[in-house]
Amino acid sequence: MGSLNYGAFKLIFYAFLLTSIHIATALQHQTPKSNSTQINSNSVLVALLDSHYTELSELVEKALLLQTLEEAVSRHNITIFAPNNEALERQMDPEFKRFLLEPGNLKSLQNLLLFHIIPSRVGSKEWPGEDVGSVVAPHKTLCVDEADNHLPLTRGNSGEKIVGGLARVTRPDDVIRPDGLIHGIERLLVPRSVQEDFNRRRSLTSISAVLPEGAPVVDPRTHRLKKPASPVPAGAPPVLPIYDAMAPGPSLAPAPAPGPGGPRHHFDGESQVKDFIQTLVHYGGYNELADILVNLTSLATEMGRLVSEGYVLTVLAPNDEAMAKLTTDQLSDPGAPEQIMYYHLIPEYQTEESMYNSVRRFGKVQYDTLRLPHKVVAEEADGSVKFGQGEGSAYLFDPDIYTDGRISVQGIDGVLMPVEETTEKPASKVAMTKAAPKQRRGTFSSS
Repeated sequence: MGSLNYGAFKLIFYAFLLTSIHIATALQHQTPKSNSTQINSNSVLVALLDSHYTELSELVEKALLLQTLEEAVSRHNITIFAPNNEALERQMDPEFKRFLLEPGNLKSLQNLLLFHIIPSRVGSKEWPGEDVGSVVAPHKTLCVDEADNHLPLTRGNSGEKIVGGLARVTRPDDVIRPDGLIHGIERLLVPRSVQEDFNRRRSLTSISAVLPEGAPVVDPRTHRLKKPASPVPAGAPPVLPIYDAMAPGPSLAPAPAPGPGGPRHHFDGESQVKDFIQTLVHYGGYNELADILVNLTSLATEMGRLVSEGYVLTVLAPNDEAMAKLTTDQLSDPGAPEQIMYYHLIPEYQTEESMYNSVRRFGKVQYDTLRLPHKVVAEEADGSVKFGQGEGSAYLFDPDIYTDGRISVQGIDGVLMPVEETTEKPASKVAMTKAAPKQRRGTFSSS
């Protein structure tokens, strides 16, 4: 009897041991699953993937951000500012979208998308008060770049909700879930670091292009190969002054501009000008200047051609508040917008640091402008750089908005006007445009 009890006990013990091993093995296999984040079907991420923001959700999947967002949702609520499909198709330049979708630029795409997500719940009731210009402390986004990972929430002139200083909220509290919510916005928010990566990549691509070489030429007198001219290194300053390369004024049209470089362009000036105008729009507060350069004048094309020829430019960019003070009389004369803008273009490459060091050392500095013969005066004032004199002066307000080595854009808070010289004769107005070169004709000698 005792032996039977002992045998039964052994069988029970072995069965219990085997069961324990199976359970431990099963738990071991299930451990990774228990550590992985489980997303509820009522999550804001599921709502984003199933919403009408399909273009944004596709970019999130292509950026491999689902796991990152799942971990963020498991820890806290999130707020997503989602541009609709129409805004993405209308605003996103095909070349910029191609840049974002390249495998080597995955980090830029991730930063762009994470810039639209705040790791906290910010509903429409948590927005600043109804007062115009009221603002709360900028909310930190999930963007890893510390330089521009904060989004300010403000009120516009009509009381509408504004994100990042330039995107209007068109559908507040569009999607509400227990772990977050989605606001619909009218445009894409592009962090400055992503825009600079795009500009830098395109500039490097254009500069590193291989220049074509001409076929060898035989000298008919010596029957030997002509020695080719010494090559001009990429980025070398052009031989002609910039005023000779500028397009002729209205009085000389339609004569062609005598550009010095011909087809041997070392730079893609058109793309660089497009980049800085895009940067102005994304930066916010300079839409009027961008509109004048692109729509009201042909200056964007002219500046792109000059940069392609190897010239450098510094743009003193008046902000929207300054441009709004221009009167109708100042803009009504033919060619007036061009002449105003020419006075804000300096044919040198200057940054905020170089200009400030110059005025600190020399007191007053005169910079040439593309509006001959007028110069713009710069001096130190209140720890900054002040341009112009008297009531028509302007301060350096937003330094280094765009700097790529060829074009420098410095934001100022006023529109500069040259000092009018009343003692000049009316014929001196010709100096505002490019002077016509004198015709050289051959003469017969009397014998």
